Amino acid sequence: MFIVMIVVFVLGYLAIALEHPLRVDKAVPALMIGTLVWVFYILGAFDIFTSGLSESWNTYSEGLSHGDAVHGSESMIDQMRDFIVHHEIIHHLGEISEILFFLLGAMTIVEIIDKHDGFKIITNKITTTNKVKLLWIISVLTFFMSAALDNLTTTIVMVALLRKLISDKQTKWFFASMVVLAANAGGAWSPIGDVTTIMLWIGGQVTAGAIIAKVILPSIVTMIVPLLIVSITLKGKINRPEVKKDELILTDPWERKLMLIIGVAGLLFVPVFKTVFHLPPYQGMLLSLSVIWLVTELLHQRKPTGIRNRLSVITILKSVEIPTIFFFLGILSAVAALQSAGHLTIMANFMDDKLGNIFLIDLAIGVMSAIVDNVPLVAGAMGMYDIETAASLAAITDPEALHYAQNFVQDGLFWEFLAYCAGTGGSILIIGSAAGVAAMGMEKIDFIWYLKKISWLAFIGYIAGAGVYYLQAMLLGHV
Repeated sequence: MFIVMIVVFVLGYLAIALEHPLRVDKAVPALMIGTLVWVFYILGAFDIFTSGLSESWNTYSEGLSHGDAVHGSESMIDQMRDFIVHHEIIHHLGEISEILFFLLGAMTIVEIIDKHDGFKIITNKITTTNKVKLLWIISVLTFFMSAALDNLTTTIVMVALLRKLISDKQTKWFFASMVVLAANAGGAWSPIGDVTTIMLWIGGQVTAGAIIAKVILPSIVTMIVPLLIVSITLKGKINRPEVKKDELILTDPWERKLMLIIGVAGLLFVPVFKTVFHLPPYQGMLLSLSVIWLVTELLHQRKPTGIRNRLSVITILKSVEIPTIFFFLGILSAVAALQSAGHLTIMANFMDDKLGNIFLIDLAIGVMSAIVDNVPLVAGAMGMYDIETAASLAAITDPEALHYAQNFVQDGLFWEFLAYCAGTGGSILIIGSAAGVAAMGMEKIDFIWYLKKISWLAFIGYIAGAGVYYLQAMLLGHV
């Protein structure tokens, strides 16, 4: 069953990667493998645990007192199944739920701002038709919006903006693709800018201040290098589409400004909430959502029923991408099963043996994230490597082993560089990130076109940013 779990996971991943040709939403195979991997895990529990592959079971069984030990194969199987159901599933579900509630709250807040036309305050300021100038404006705006919001939502907003700015399909594809690069770069250095950085932040691998200070410069380089290359060859002006004069506007300028300010403030409040109260970030996000929800209720109380209903948060919730939540639930659940059974430990040992360098390991994870989603890769890395503490470091006597282990402390080089690599490496292919998939779906960007026109730019930017991070670490004396 240990091998069957891998086969099921790989087949599910293929279905996710081939979402568009199969015409099956990626949430479907994700939920399927998120359940089936656990099914095969519990069916093969006895063989997996007795082989010593599962470190979680090894630790748990060692902690059992002699009086609690159960003899006999039948009783032992029951005990193993009880461990999976009442210990491992509950433990991992708690961690997964924190991420899902955080995402649900963030996506709802952004959707509220969008439905109140808050983003138009930003988009209406863009008037240039020069391609190079517009590309820099869009990229820089995307970069910082992605850090404050998240790369997926920012990409959706910016691609919607491009539809109002550019009429030519090929030009629109190019700009949308560059938005993906900027959104992923912007999300990599912010604790709330990308699902993977959210996971590392919530998991305690990094802190908000450190990830911003150490990863922002490499992320900027990742965006700027492709822009500089493109600026040399990109010429001419864009053709704007005809403006629709009958577009229905439900909010006045004051309301749009208010919702943009409190929405962004609510998102930026989350890191402050965690730092001050030491509570999980999802609680800060839900608090922000409740405040914004209350403001909308009071704001539209005396409006006509039709307008009030359309701007109500209850109605807006129907627009939130629930399939995305189910996708993350399924894929994180599947990775949790592989972590519990011991697959990720084997992978970690293999990478340590073959690569033996944290920078090479993170770079490999980043390139892999271009082929598959970066969420399970980061979840896998979090499962493969423990956060080293002062106590665990004190127990290491070998100087070389101690030096290596220091990379895995909170805000250690491994975790910071992982945030960069997993966040930006996905740009190399259009299906390698949530932002890329969103842009591909919205504008029907061709996979081969992106591979020819954008992938090499993304790769150069990725390597350049990685080089800057390494140089930065050397200058700070961390290498």
